[in-house]
Amino acid sequence: MADEIFTHPQLAAVYDPLDPDRGDLHAYLELARQLGAGRVLDIGCGTGVFALLLADHGFEVVGVDPALASIDVARGKPHSERVRWICGDATALPPLEVDLVTMTANVAQAIVDPPAWQRTLKAAHEALRPGGHLVFETRDPARRAWESWNRAASYGVTKIPGVGAVESWVDLVEVVRPLVTFRWNYVFAADGRRLTSDSTLRFRERQEVETDLAAQGFVLSEVRDAPDRPGEEFVFVAQRP
Repeated sequence: MADEIFTHPQLAAVYDPLDPDRGDLHAYLELARQLGAGRVLDIGCGTGVFALLLADHGFEVVGVDPALASIDVARGKPHSERVRWICGDATALPPLEVDLVTMTANVAQAIVDPPAWQRTLKAAHEALRPGGHLVFETRDPARRAWESWNRAASYGVTKIPGVGAVESWVDLVEVVRPLVTFRWNYVFAADGRRLTSDSTLRFRERQEVETDLAAQGFVLSEVRDAPDRPGEEFVFVAQRP
């Protein structure tokens, strides 16, 4: 199940304005070029920011996400017809043969159930052509990113055209390693409406991820640093033999 921030139409509609800096995606775009990819499957595509970025640069893209509200936002964007949008999870994909599968931002960590994670990796493997690559990121648990997930560090007010001012902040709810739960809070000034969205992420150790990849038939090519967050993330590049 996707979180409310992706499934609630009012929250999905303001997701991009509340998180406008997606400079993290340019490293993925460059990696897609380096790997010689032409066809890309973006798992957990959300509101379509990365899928549309890829399409704008000439890639053939399939975007899949279980949250219909987010897919609807993606479909409403300029040039959305360049992407094939699928509402569902990676285990319900039609037959594909892509060069690259991506899971950007929190997508990999948001798949907290171990069997569901294994099924997702299997689906990615099946969608790839022989020699194709899977690329995704996950936070290094040793950096304890959740320690800064609080109101003082995250509070902001964003003025959104057609919506008005929106207050937002995050509260840490629970840490039971390897799971971390947090709650985003939103207050819409126009009508005083308050909405929340709870999320849980799984903080996997590097060796755990490497073992999971091998179990699904992947060969690990390398583990990179995220250039915009040095020392905080593992970026896994794995290949289907």
